Amino acid sequence: MADPHAPRDGVSALLGPTNTGKTHRAVERMLDYDTGMLGVPLRLLARELYERISARIGEARVGLLTGEEKRLPVTARYFVCTTESMPLDRDVDFVAVDEIQLASHRQRGHIFTSRLLYARGRCETWFLGSTSAEPIVRELVPTAKIVDHPRFSVLRDAGQCSLGRLAPRSAVVAFSAAEVYRLAERVRQRHGGVAVVLGALSPRTRNAQVDLYQSGEVRHIVATDAIGMGLNMEIDHVAFAGLRKFDGTGDRLLHPAELAQIAGRAGRYRNDGSFGTLAPQPRLEPAVARAIEEHRFRPLSQVQWRNEDLDFRSVERLAVSLRRPPPRRCLVLPDNADDEQALRWLSARASVRARCNHPDDVELLWELCQVPDYQKLLVDHHVELLEELFVQLTESTGRLADDWLAEQLRPLDDTSGGIDRLMARLGFVRTWTFITHRRNWVRDPPGWQARTRELEDRLSDALHEALIRRFVATTATRTDGASKTPARARPEPSLRGDAWHQPLAALAELSPAVDTPREASDAEFFDAVEHADDAAFELDRTGAIVYSIADRPDRRLATLAPGRDWLTPQVLLCPSFELPGGQRARVTRRLTTWLRDQVRRLFSPLFDAPTEDIDDRCRGLLYELAQAAGALSRRQVDRRRQRLGKTHRAWLRRRGITFGDGNVYVRRAWQRDALALRWTLTRVFFPPLPPQLRFAARSIADCRQIPDQPLAALGYARFGRVALRVDHGDRLLSALRRDPPQTEQTLAAVCQRSVGLAPRRLREFLRHWKSPAAGRD
Repeated sequence: MADPHAPRDGVSALLGPTNTGKTHRAVERMLDYDTGMLGVPLRLLARELYERISARIGEARVGLLTGEEKRLPVTARYFVCTTESMPLDRDVDFVAVDEIQLASHRQRGHIFTSRLLYARGRCETWFLGSTSAEPIVRELVPTAKIVDHPRFSVLRDAGQCSLGRLAPRSAVVAFSAAEVYRLAERVRQRHGGVAVVLGALSPRTRNAQVDLYQSGEVRHIVATDAIGMGLNMEIDHVAFAGLRKFDGTGDRLLHPAELAQIAGRAGRYRNDGSFGTLAPQPRLEPAVARAIEEHRFRPLSQVQWRNEDLDFRSVERLAVSLRRPPPRRCLVLPDNADDEQALRWLSARASVRARCNHPDDVELLWELCQVPDYQKLLVDHHVELLEELFVQLTESTGRLADDWLAEQLRPLDDTSGGIDRLMARLGFVRTWTFITHRRNWVRDPPGWQARTRELEDRLSDALHEALIRRFVATTATRTDGASKTPARARPEPSLRGDAWHQPLAALAELSPAVDTPREASDAEFFDAVEHADDAAFELDRTGAIVYSIADRPDRRLATLAPGRDWLTPQVLLCPSFELPGGQRARVTRRLTTWLRDQVRRLFSPLFDAPTEDIDDRCRGLLYELAQAAGALSRRQVDRRRQRLGKTHRAWLRRRGITFGDGNVYVRRAWQRDALALRWTLTRVFFPPLPPQLRFAARSIADCRQIPDQPLAALGYARFGRVALRVDHGDRLLSALRRDPPQTEQTLAAVCQRSVGLAPRRLREFLRHWKSPAAGRD
């Protein structure tokens, strides 16, 4: 039952350090009422509370709402939500919002401020958080009753400890995935096994890793600051391996209040806990350690705010209304928020501006700007996805095409590869899960949501198994916590013997112990990489980006993994590089930019076409060519071509577009270097191709095993079971038109000489070429 001494009427703020039972009290109070709603900052925490409440009162009475998951039984009386997903139009008796101090967060703070101003229960409202939020609560909700809650147990500074002396039931905290992996490997070698928790994990994987730790199968956990909110585990000691993190703009020191949020995971309920640093990180400054022990932090004086009365009459009016000045001095506008940045980028694109003809279109554009970029790579890549979504959603159907959506999900349905590869796929699945949960964006929301949930579950299970293989010892675990010989994890199976079918798998599976030897520290080396000229990078046929400069041995930097489409792969740095989160992100962006520029050169007539003074007919043809890997059959464009005047065709030819006898194509995209890039990108994105396929072959005698999309990406046009490389096939058709052979023998000789086509395939090629259905559909 709820605490009888806790406040019951109006608005209350329950403030205090971690381990004070605030969230538990809020759950109990909510269940005292007939209806209620609880908003929490993380999907992981929302799922944890949902499962706890469901187990107690039954799933039929509880709803779950997050950006990526919605479970809303018609009989639901209580709703657990992420803060952004709280349905404030739903009238309930009780409302609680957790971690209200996040109102000062640079990106999300305005959401928490909005909840503080407007989220109210019919009978009672609670705001939970740190005591640092008290001045803001008093300023914005002057009628709120402030209730302080002391910590149940003592939290003390234990100073610095070495890895070898790290006690059981300890959590090591780092602030980048690469650092977590490096430390987890060291803990595994010294202590026999370790669980791993990162914010990018799905709830399913996170729960499985936490269960490893809670069950005692492993005695240590290595995590990012994701453990700082809502993960209630039996941790005795928290050791900080670093005190800096990348916050989206640069590396910075963590504030004492942020350190306290994480350190507070140690010592649950009545059990005391300790915190400190892991050597070689120096121990915390005495003033910082004392502030954490006593929970005394600088109070918040300002929080983020955004105008909610937006003007959708035009993109320009929307931008102005977003920057409307706040009504109070304690409220500040978000600085360079992700969604506003996406709006600026999208509104600069001609295809977007041409479709913003009604307030509903502008409102849809703003909704799309709030689709999260879970990969955190280049803005360009994310904006290109949003642009495609907007174009499709403003077509006559107003829905995403099922075939297109299925094609985006297809490469993600793959549980092979190592940890980085699986986490990358999970990130993409999270994006598509978010999209399928938007109102009226897809034709069959329940079906697509089930599909993405199934993908997430399979990838989550595979990721959990990969984490176990890498970081959990398979030899007998000792009970005394000491050993003369470090336990070794079972190695992941090598895929080098099947390198043709999985050319990147072996690279992705490399552990830190077998990476390229370091010539200098990673940080120093990558300072040079960040500022290197484009000529210093090469992409080999296996999909690895190599740093290659004179007088120094080549060094592999990253591998490619499937991205949103075959032209926009992900860049994954080798996991062994010891880089802080900020530098790792900058290097990834540098390599992604370089790769994007290589692809743009591949299709330069399509990407570099000016947006002004270009006829819509030309723009439409360029768009279709970009969607079709640079080539369209003549039959596909003949009707449009008849509408193109001589001036239009001349302009397109100057841009490098060839109007051939069989195809209209981008001439540059079939040069030798472009074919090599196509070959590599195709093998990264699409399933294994037939082993008999040769690079840049003029023809493929039997292409039945190759699906249409990878065949087009490789640069071929299909004619029945025969495929011809677009440029060579067009030369053959041109030669046949100019000088038709008089005999079959002469025809066979021409085909053999032009495209290496065997005589037995000649008749089939000619039959499909002359058929009205010919061409690449």
